[in-house]
Amino acid sequence: MSTARSTVLETEEHQALRSAVAALGRRYGRDYLARVAAAGGHPDELWADAAKLGYLGVNLPEEYGGGGGGIAELSIVLEELGAAGCPLLMMVVSPAICGTVIARFGTEEQKRAWLPGLADGSRTMAFGITEPDAGSNSHRITTTARRDPDSGDWLLTGRKVFISGVDIADATLVVGRTSDARTGNLKPCLFIVPRDAPGFRRHQIDMELQAAEKQFELVLDDVRLPADALVGDEDAGLLQLFAGLNPERIMTAAFALGMGRHALSRAVAYAKERSVWKTPIGAHQAIAHPLAQSHVEIELARLMMQKAARLYDEGDDIGAGEAANMAKLAAADACVKAVDQSVHTLGGNGLTKEFGLASLIVASRVARIAPVSREMILNYVSHQTLGLPKSY
Repeated sequence: MSTARSTVLETEEHQALRSAVAALGRRYGRDYLARVAAAGGHPDELWADAAKLGYLGVNLPEEYGGGGGGIAELSIVLEELGAAGCPLLMMVVSPAICGTVIARFGTEEQKRAWLPGLADGSRTMAFGITEPDAGSNSHRITTTARRDPDSGDWLLTGRKVFISGVDIADATLVVGRTSDARTGNLKPCLFIVPRDAPGFRRHQIDMELQAAEKQFELVLDDVRLPADALVGDEDAGLLQLFAGLNPERIMTAAFALGMGRHALSRAVAYAKERSVWKTPIGAHQAIAHPLAQSHVEIELARLMMQKAARLYDEGDDIGAGEAANMAKLAAADACVKAVDQSVHTLGGNGLTKEFGLASLIVASRVARIAPVSREMILNYVSHQTLGLPKSY
């Protein structure tokens, strides 16, 4: 199924990137990812091929082995892999969040140590922000970091939950809080925690969602980190944090758009061939119109995602924050509706393993819930955009 592309929003290079990534995706597809997930493995072959072609680090600086592009390019890669049925969830975390934060705020040593590996796929990094008792309230994060007065090391203590890919990541970029010497208030800071750091333990969470990337609860029990584990300026933690969260929302939108497009393409193909009376079921408006409506909503959500990516890549963090939240909400809703309508179009076949759509019913909910709920996005828009008062 074709997708409308604007020459204003996407350059010829962008369109060429879409075509090339789509071709890679078709070589693997939904069946490949389903087999890997069912076997408890990871999509190592696809990850390696995407890395070899330069897709994983397309947003990272050229001087560190990246493609020199931005989130606009990286979101194209994830969307097209998703449309082929084989999205790589770790792209949201490793190059988009962690790679962006390190590229923007890391020391020269941190950049040299991490960015080349993140760009060529040989190293991956997870991202740890969510906590069991904090939910969507990042101000309630209790993971704390304190300095050892003798060594200058950091000691990190706390818990994290629903952290993706910790088992395969070389390190986790953990959001902790340090005490402000002037006010005594806790402020957010970001720390690189190696996977094998003493006191850093993980426990896999059993999920109904069948995915290659597993979810973990983390326990940090006085994890000792060198002084240079801190990313960026200790006093600029909030700025650095949102530098990673905006790309996360944009990439989540790309993930949702790809999934919605994949489901819709399967339903459209089925509706063209399946005949119950004298004509294919796609000739009936009760089938055709809901599919057409889903296509419209996916296209509209992509426009907002492209706007958010452009604003972010141009350095407009405030504008990008608003657009990224809107894009994530619109794409998630479009994805859920597209999957639901696609399953409904196939009827009983939509629930079979043969057609591979039923598993997307659960998967499509992810973008509505993570990394921030649609209700919190609506809170953001009502407060920040419309200027309405807070209830909390």
